[in-house]
Amino acid sequence: KHLFFAAMSFFGFGQSADIDIVLNDADTRKKAEHKSEDGRKDKYFLFYDGETVAGKVNVNLKYPGKRLEHNGIKIEFVGQIELYYDRGNHHEFVSLVKDLARPGELTQSQSFDFEFTHVEKPYESYTGQNVKLRYFLRATVGRRLNDISKELDIVVHTLSTYPELNSSIKMEVGIEDCLHIEFEYNKSKYHLKDVIVGKIYFLLVRIKIKHMEIDIIKRETTGTGPNVYHENDTIAKYEIMDGAPVRGESIPIRLFLAGYELTPTMRDVNKKFSVRYYLNLVLIDEEERRYFKQQEITLWRKGDIVRKSMSHQAAIASQRFESSSHPEKSPTQEIEENS
Repeated sequence: KHLFFAAMSFFGFGQSADIDIVLNDADTRKKAEHKSEDGRKDKYFLFYDGETVAGKVNVNLKYPGKRLEHNGIKIEFVGQIELYYDRGNHHEFVSLVKDLARPGELTQSQSFDFEFTHVEKPYESYTGQNVKLRYFLRATVGRRLNDISKELDIVVHTLSTYPELNSSIKMEVGIEDCLHIEFEYNKSKYHLKDVIVGKIYFLLVRIKIKHMEIDIIKRETTGTGPNVYHENDTIAKYEIMDGAPVRGESIPIRLFLAGYELTPTMRDVNKKFSVRYYLNLVLIDEEERRYFKQQEITLWRKGDIVRKSMSHQAAIASQRFESSSHPEKSPTQEIEENS
């Protein structure tokens, strides 16, 4: 028995430790709900691009009085994308390491401070049908045979700012000599708590329509070349009318986005995936035939932007220029709006 324990000690099994990662501002930092792969929602500490991530790594020895030999203690900040069809192959777009202790031994429990200053976090945290983008801290005590490590996930939100220029969507659709409708949505870019306001105008109705709705469709595209996967998910169904419209009738639309699980539009994230949103206008006639027209909209996350580096006028001018085609993250992003 004595020999057995001596051997365990020799191979480093005699002592073990628990690791804890504690953020410095854990008491005051806002948390955000985020869906995990199994569909469960948990709350995680919320960070923005450019914010410092700092805290302590506590290494607590399990058996007081026994020493713990190690090959070094480190902490990493990682941003990675995992495609579910390519499990185990993680694409890291952020990878930072801080060494906390050189190889040696611990004779008692110890805390180590760490700080990753103004960390770039270019993309929003995302858990989808075929892909996951996550950020986490990983503390590791290196051992000869089995490392001891602990991960702490965080959530990142990307804030955008749009100019006042936000053109409406106006379209005419029709089936020759049967149906002719015109529809209009007030904007083409909506923040996640926005309201889609619009109207549908019937110019010609010669088929018997019994039902009409607007769907919000989320399309997730992963992979490249021959390995492209599309997942369409209907996020919302909004009934516009039940019953037959008449010529000249105009039907208003008010669709509140705040109640739905939406993310910002993501285009070609790290050349790995995209998430796009579409408004799908669906008409169903009495013979159950479906007619539809799809239109892409851009969703973005609104923030109270505090710009420190530019004058107000310069900021507005640059916003106009930057945002004409894409939402741009602002240089300094502070607080996310709740309204």
